[in-house]
Amino acid sequence: MTSAQKSLRLDGLDLARFVAFAGMVVVNFKIVMGAEGNGGVLGLLSGALEGRAAATFVVLAGIGLGLSAIRGGHAQLVSVTIKRAVFLLVIGLLNSLIFDADILHYYAFYFLIGVSLLRFETRSLIAVIVLLNVMFVLMVFILNYDTGWNWDNYSYSDFWTPAGFVRNLFFNGWHPVIPWLGFLLFGFVLSRMSLSQTSTQNRLVLLGGVSLALAELASSLLAGALGALDPELEIFATTKPIPPMPLYMLAGCGAASLVIGLCLRFAKLMERLGILKLVVPAGRQTLTLYVAHILIGMGTLEALGMLENQTASTAVAAALVFCLLAALYALVYAKFFKRGPLEAAMRKIAG
Repeated sequence: MTSAQKSLRLDGLDLARFVAFAGMVVVNFKIVMGAEGNGGVLGLLSGALEGRAAATFVVLAGIGLGLSAIRGGHAQLVSVTIKRAVFLLVIGLLNSLIFDADILHYYAFYFLIGVSLLRFETRSLIAVIVLLNVMFVLMVFILNYDTGWNWDNYSYSDFWTPAGFVRNLFFNGWHPVIPWLGFLLFGFVLSRMSLSQTSTQNRLVLLGGVSLALAELASSLLAGALGALDPELEIFATTKPIPPMPLYMLAGCGAASLVIGLCLRFAKLMERLGILKLVVPAGRQTLTLYVAHILIGMGTLEALGMLENQTASTAVAAALVFCLLAALYALVYAKFFKRGPLEAAMRKIAG
């Protein structure tokens, strides 16, 4: 691989990170602005992002960790990853005081568990992904998925108790380790592919699109069949992120492959057009921007009285404005500093 190919591959991944981040902002703004029930084209499009953008974000984290493992220095990588996991746990728990749907504290445990699986063969990683999905389905049968939840306002009553925290973390939280760890492991698998090759990128786009379509088709067919047996069984055919059933995981992996493949495939074209350099800096400090979209973005919406009874178009517009400003900030910031504020802090603390 030439240095130019490697640079474009990494820039393509940064582009994918920014795309995934933008999707998460749309979804989260839609939730906090009370626009979930609003329809229309934008409502459908933003609804399609639910769970897909966050899944892509986790897959990209897996690719990053997987690429680090390929470079060598396993013992040092484990040490750094554990320190970074602790950093993310602290930041995530603080963030949870403001935003219930925080994903960072889940990331901490994805990393803590995932780093122990980095040396697994690819087929073993796939087996673990399948096992995680089987385990989740069994847990839904055995345990009560609704425990702790108030679905009227999406609050979790006992999150800050030991039992509630563990239940939320591993089973019925926003992004539970079982089965969401599978997205990180899927990233490990992708990191072992020749991502700089056009043929690989085309396969990611094709297989990602097919997987996403098959998941949605299977969901529509199975929902009817299961509903005829018992309406409560329809939940096992869902591609929604809550609860994260196997078809959702397939759809999430498919969406991640599609987005990553497209971003890698068109990174060179976007570079020639001068677009890539405008968004790559934002893709390199998504941790800072993720926290900023909660503290600054949602804080601004609250100050403007826009946290309730808004339309999907208003939520999407607000999200796009925030992402545009975030990209502009990152572009200017990158002229003076190599890393974002939180990225620099994490590197200083964890190495």
